[in-house]
Amino acid sequence: MSVEIVVSSNTIAYEKEFRQLNEAWISANFWLEESDIKLLSDPQKYILDKGGNVFIALLDGKPVGTCALIVHDNITCELGKMAVDPKAQSHGIGFLLGSALLEKARQRNFIRVVLEGNTKMEASIALYRKLGFKEVALPEFEQPTDFHKRCNIFMEYSINPYAQPEYYI
Repeated sequence: MSVEIVVSSNTIAYEKEFRQLNEAWISANFWLEESDIKLLSDPQKYILDKGGNVFIALLDGKPVGTCALIVHDNITCELGKMAVDPKAQSHGIGFLLGSALLEKARQRNFIRVVLEGNTKMEASIALYRKLGFKEVALPEFEQPTDFHKRCNIFMEYSINPYAQPEYYI
């Protein structure tokens, strides 16, 4: 078994698979919200053109997982749109994707990485905790309307816990 992580920065690779993996995961567990449809319809515009990255996990050359680094501002990015094909789960692909995203966030000098989740998805929450994310209250730097309705947990990974965010604004 060979896993490779492909990172798109300027032009999205595997756009069709990015959409299919996410739509399948969301639809199997929740419902597609308007913001999902918008972002998945044009990840170039809503992720890459805004400075983000798309990560695709290839298992023996076949796309089986994905996530996105979504830029919020100059200190905060989001781990979003993580999905792994059910047939490829339990091989550590989610951990590899999350680790690659955290490394990219570190390289890009973000201070924190945030994510939205749902406690119903116990395996996902366990993965995020294994990656080092901690549950936090609703972030003050966001408006509640910016979040997905299906989300009931917010988590944060501090890349530099000693940084003073007010100096970066």
